Amino acid sequence: MLVGAIVCIPGLALRAVASGYVQKNEQLAIGGPYAYTRNPLYLGSLILASGFAVAARSWWIALASALIFFAVYLPVIHSEEAFLRSRFPEFEEYARRVPRFVPRLIGTNAATGAFSRNLYWQHREYNALLGAGAMMAALAAKLLWFSR
Repeated sequence: MLVGAIVCIPGLALRAVASGYVQKNEQLAIGGPYAYTRNPLYLGSLILASGFAVAARSWWIALASALIFFAVYLPVIHSEEAFLRSRFPEFEEYARRVPRFVPRLIGTNAATGAFSRNLYWQHREYNALLGAGAMMAALAAKLLWFSR
C-alpha cells in the first residue's frame, strides 16, 4: 500500500501545480506543466488512479481505471480542444508544439505565466488531496480488516 501512496504523490503534485496556471475561459494556459503536456490535470488524475490501483493490489481497479480514462477522459479532451480552438486562435500553434498527453522532456520556450496560489484555491484542487487521503484511509482500513 505504501508504494501506491508514493505513486499518488506525483499525481497530486502535478494536479496542484497545473490548477495554479488555469484561468478558465480567459487565457490559454501554456506555462508551468502546460509547457510539457496540454493535459496535466488529466495526466495527474491517471497517475493518481494508478497509485490507487497499486495500493489496492487489484488488477480489476487498474483495468476499470484504464477503461474509465478511455471512455470518459479522451472524449472530454477532444471536446475541450475543440472549444479551445474556437476560443483561442493561438491554440493551434500551441497544439503543434506541445503533446496532448505524454509530456515532453523539455518545456516550450514560449511558456509564460506563474503559479497562482489563488487559482489553486479557486479551483478547489485541495479536494484531490482530501479525496486521495480518504481513499488511502479506506484502503488501509480494508487491508487491516482482511489481515485479521
